[in-house]
Amino acid sequence: MAKGLTKRQQMILQYVLDYIQREGYPPSIREIGKEFEIGSLRGVTVHLDALERKGYISRSNMPRSIKVVHPAYQTSRRVIMLPLLGSIAAGAPITAQENVEDLIPVPSEMVRSIEHAFLLRVKGDSMAGEGILPRDLVVVRPQPTANHGDLVAFLVGEEATVKRIHFDAKSIRLVPSNPAYDPIVVDRSRDDARVIGRIVGLIRDYEGMAF
Repeated sequence: MAKGLTKRQQMILQYVLDYIQREGYPPSIREIGKEFEIGSLRGVTVHLDALERKGYISRSNMPRSIKVVHPAYQTSRRVIMLPLLGSIAAGAPITAQENVEDLIPVPSEMVRSIEHAFLLRVKGDSMAGEGILPRDLVVVRPQPTANHGDLVAFLVGEEATVKRIHFDAKSIRLVPSNPAYDPIVVDRSRDDARVIGRIVGLIRDYEGMAF
C-alpha cells in the first residue's frame, strides 16, 4: 500500500493510473464513482481531495483534470490534455465560445513546448482544400502575429474563423481553400480584428464518438 493512503484511496489511485495508461487521459469523477459504486460525486471528491492533500494527484476545476504527480507514480508523458474552447468557423465566421467544453488528449509531440495551446472545433467546409473538415479539432498556438500565408485562427469582432492570412497594403485577406467561398477582407484599421493564433495541428475522429 502507498504510504499514508487508505485501502480505498490506494484502489482509486491505481484505477486512475490504469485508466490513463489505457485511454491516454484521466477518468471523470462519474466514472470513478461508477467503478467503485460510490453513490454521489461528493463521495468521490472526498477521496480525491485526500489524494491531493497527500501529494499523489493534482486537479483543477476543468473536466478530466486529474494528474498523478507523486514521483513514484509518474505515468507516460506521451499525451497532454488540451482544453477544447468551442467552435471556429471554416465557412462564414461564427462566434467562438470561449469556455472549456472538455479536455482532449493530444500527442505531446504535436505541441512540444507550446504554452497555453488549445483546441477549437471546425464548422463548415471552406478549408476542405487543405483537408480541414467539419468537426475536426485544430490545435492553436496562441500568438498575436502571423506571417503572410500562415494558417491562422482570426477574430473579427466577437466572431472567429480559420483561414490562410494574406496581407495587402490596407487590408487583411482571410483566404479559404474551397473555391465556393470568397475571401474575407478586413480593414487593417479595425481595432476589433486580430490574430488569435497559428494552427499547428489537426485531430480527427472518423466515427464522431470521441468529440
